[in-house]
Amino acid sequence: MKKVEYYSMLLLLLMLIGWELIAGPMSELVLPAPAAVFIELWNGLSSGYFLPHILRTITEIVLGLSIGCTMGFILGVLMGEIDFLRKLLFPYVIASQAVPKLALAPLFILWFGFGMTSKVVITALICFFPLLENTLTAIQYTDPNKKDLFYILGATRLQTLIHLKIPAGLPAILAGFRVSVVLAVVGAVVGEFIGGSEGLGALIIASQGMMDTPLMFAVLILLTLMGMLLYLGVNLIEGLFLKTYMKGRNK
Repeated sequence: MKKVEYYSMLLLLLMLIGWELIAGPMSELVLPAPAAVFIELWNGLSSGYFLPHILRTITEIVLGLSIGCTMGFILGVLMGEIDFLRKLLFPYVIASQAVPKLALAPLFILWFGFGMTSKVVITALICFFPLLENTLTAIQYTDPNKKDLFYILGATRLQTLIHLKIPAGLPAILAGFRVSVVLAVVGAVVGEFIGGSEGLGALIIASQGMMDTPLMFAVLILLTLMGMLLYLGVNLIEGLFLKTYMKGRNK
């Protein structure tokens, strides 16, 4: 382990000790101690109680992320390439993101029902904008000298897009994808808060109704771990992809 990783683990330990000291004199209803939360977490995982909720939330995240990022990437490329389309659609894209998703959630549930569809739509809408914005920026701000070189060599607009603009913009595009991955967890949970009987967000609402604060904290830890693992997974895939891609281009 590197020195900074030791410091990170030490910081985590200090935070847990601080949490334990603060929670000591308090009621478990207000702030449960770490031991009570981890016992609740272990019991829920070992008994399989959390499993269907985890699977439901992960399914919503994956579907929403796939749809939102696909739409964001395609529209980002089109808006980056076509000035008229960018000027036409960008105000409406901004307007769609300016409205709080929590305010739209009841409307989506009314339209799409209490099932998984409404949660996937909310997640897709939240994931859509970061990838669109990063893709649009990457396409627009390609090195003009390289674009001139492609023009001199007689490359078509499509060839320039595929072989120059998208490859050159990959770091920015993938950065937008990393942001979307984290926001996908937020989108799925927001949808489950409003109208869900299954999923980790619905479980938080249920624990609130039962005044079971240790259960609520256990679910929050699960969501945090889920978001971190998704982010680290994307980082790993991104590193492998860029490494393989750069090797292929250098041949």
